[in-house]
Amino acid sequence: MSSPSAPRWSLAIHGGAGRFERGRLVPTWEPAARAGLAAALDAGSAILAADGSALDAVEAAVRVLEDDPAFNAGRGAVFTADGTIELDAAIMDGRDRRAGAVAAQTFARNPVTLARAVMEQSPHVLLVGDGADRFAAAHDLDPATPGWFEIPQRRAQLNASLLDDADAFDVDAKFGTVGAVACDPHGHVAAATSTGGITGKRWGRVGDSPIIGAGTYADDRACAVSATGAGEYFLRAGVAHEIAARMRLLGEDAAAAADAVIADVTALGGSGGVIVVDPTGRIAWRFSTRGMNRGFATSDGRRHVAIFGDED
Repeated sequence: MSSPSAPRWSLAIHGGAGRFERGRLVPTWEPAARAGLAAALDAGSAILAADGSALDAVEAAVRVLEDDPAFNAGRGAVFTADGTIELDAAIMDGRDRRAGAVAAQTFARNPVTLARAVMEQSPHVLLVGDGADRFAAAHDLDPATPGWFEIPQRRAQLNASLLDDADAFDVDAKFGTVGAVACDPHGHVAAATSTGGITGKRWGRVGDSPIIGAGTYADDRACAVSATGAGEYFLRAGVAHEIAARMRLLGEDAAAAADAVIADVTALGGSGGVIVVDPTGRIAWRFSTRGMNRGFATSDGRRHVAIFGDED
């Protein structure tokens, strides 16, 4: 999908890519996912419609998705092999390429807000593990109450994965990472991404979501990108920055750049998808999986929520 014209403001979101096929999902999951995507669009759009910033809009949209157990970020995140939940997030402002990110954090209820605090209240870009948790506590971020992140379905997924002798890393699995990109009325772009990672992850594994240039990137000279998929491959391809570089240096539009970079990920053996917005407000998304939770809203009244590959 790519938007045909340039609206005054625009917002695109995703809630993960993967094996989304009609008739093969838990019946209650599809309406819950669609409702969550719609609520996230509402939150971000309200800010943009009131002349708010792209940065505020992507944070607001991702916070809604983090609090929604239909997705793998915040509440509803997957379990590690040790039975814990470790959360990753990043946010980036296209105006000056400031960025903040956290990995393997367990304290803050909304990891994307913690990532923004790292960007705005520290000299750093990426904090991890116990350090990220201590930073969150020191800066009075809302803590998650005990058990807030956990839902029974994710525990069952962990138990099933521990019984499976196959490789736990499946490049075509369901990825529930969430993200948002926006262009505000002043032509500034921003991106944010948040995830619980992959079920049964070990040894402090971190994927692409909190890595600036891989799963998250924003630059007013080109675009904003948020990715979801097989993180190891998106890291190797530098997906988000690669899309921005192709747009800035080769003059490609968002759709062409996303096509080329997702094709590169596929050639490496990975799968997933991206959402992209440029400083004129044009939106594109591309994915190589069977579906991707996704949606967009624009100032000219266009709005769309989709899950399956045939809904564009």
